[in-house]
Amino acid sequence: MNKTVRLAGIAYESLVNGPGMRRVFFAQGCKHKCEGCFNPETHSFDDGEIMDMDNLIKDVLDNPMLKGVTFSGGDPIEQAHSFAYMAKAFKNSNLSIWCYTGYTFEELLEAMKVDTSLRDFLNNIDVLVDGKFEINNKKEGLKYKGSSNQRIIDVKESLKQNKVVIINL
Repeated sequence: MNKTVRLAGIAYESLVNGPGMRRVFFAQGCKHKCEGCFNPETHSFDDGEIMDMDNLIKDVLDNPMLKGVTFSGGDPIEQAHSFAYMAKAFKNSNLSIWCYTGYTFEELLEAMKVDTSLRDFLNNIDVLVDGKFEINNKKEGLKYKGSSNQRIIDVKESLKQNKVVIINL
């Protein structure tokens, strides 16, 4: 297996991309190109830097201050195989895992029927913030999301119940 991932960047210690001190990996590549996107430089699939996932994992696990990891972007779903590999390692170390995507949970449920790496990825994520950023639904003070159409989803419970289970923060 190719153990690399294409990243636009890393926030080494973040308090705004999920609860607690977190490492944030920004995927390079996004098909959504939402108007008003916070990270338009992450849209191209050719930019960013190809990085060794084992080194990234080790660096996270070597930092005892980190309570979790967040995958953002770009859209991590576009590299589900790589992010699944990292998510498994972090999950095995009891870190909380959040992921931001422009896809809806329902779209991902449909896609994971044929995409085993996407299934692997979702099975190792605790919280998914889904849906495209919609500039018309942008509101100040939204916690952990950019627009009010986006949902903060308990992935494990949603997969178990086969319906979206929202986390109200």
